[in-house]
Amino acid sequence: MPAPTSLSDLRRALETMPQPDVRAIAAARARDAVLTKPPGALGRLEDLAEWLAGWRGRVAVDRIQVAVFAGNHGIAARGVSAFPAEVTVQMVANFQAGGAAINQLSRLHGAAMTVHPLALDRPTADFTEGPAITGDELLEALLTGWAAVDPQADLFVAGEMGIANTTPAAAMAAALFGGSGWAGRGTGVDDAGLARKEAAVAAGLATHAGQLDDPFDVLRRLGGREIAAMTGAYLAARMHRVPVVLDGFISCAAAAVLHCARPGALDHCVAGHLSAEGAHGRLLEALGKQPLLSLGMRLGEGSGAALALGAIRGAVACHTGMATFAEAGVSGG
Repeated sequence: MPAPTSLSDLRRALETMPQPDVRAIAAARARDAVLTKPPGALGRLEDLAEWLAGWRGRVAVDRIQVAVFAGNHGIAARGVSAFPAEVTVQMVANFQAGGAAINQLSRLHGAAMTVHPLALDRPTADFTEGPAITGDELLEALLTGWAAVDPQADLFVAGEMGIANTTPAAAMAAALFGGSGWAGRGTGVDDAGLARKEAAVAAGLATHAGQLDDPFDVLRRLGGREIAAMTGAYLAARMHRVPVVLDGFISCAAAAVLHCARPGALDHCVAGHLSAEGAHGRLLEALGKQPLLSLGMRLGEGSGAALALGAIRGAVACHTGMATFAEAGVSGG
């Protein structure tokens, strides 16, 4: 489809999303059935091979892309983070210099990594007082994410950086799925900081009560620029048939906008890991995703998803490199 230029275009994309290639999936399944192993012995690696085939038409990860989006949040002024807002700008410089964890993990897997700062000099508004961003700012961020995706990539990971952004992510999760207890400790806030986060989420929901039926409006009112950019990137990846590895709580909050806008919108996504952020497991359950890894990580940046690339590459190596029963002269195939 042509590159979108409006929110209406993005909504139309949701209605015309490509579906998995069932013939490619069947071919991958047929090959798996004759490899030198008992059926199902490689567990989720077998599912990952079929998933890749369904979206790329082949089982391969020759081209991996990592895109990190950064934004600042007005809600940070309410003391909801253990770090000051200026750390966002400083970490963007660290990404650009190659010094962050995501740089190392991208390099490990030969992934092309790009960094996308979004108006860092203009933090979002305090969502307890009004919408976090305007409609124009929402569209600009969504389109930034859309344009960041390489249509030729075999795998895509979106990471984020934004001091205080677990608070808008928690508010979005509460608005989209209901209930309480979505706020967690994020970068490591103490009990008083956690209470401030919970209060901010509750205040934001109260301020926007009756105006949160549309997932994209939830994103505009309670989210932020880097979160919206990830949402746009995940939609672009679906339209380009690029498989996605989701990262942690904030990444999944961005993806939840699409999930709630249209069932099945995240079929091209797998969950890279279960983070240590308290409500991430609950959010994954709401999205119907099982994490590949659980290592107690809570860094963000796309780091957990990038680490999970090793499991996916293992699935490819086994699926494409193993001998069949006939090739190996082994009985049982």
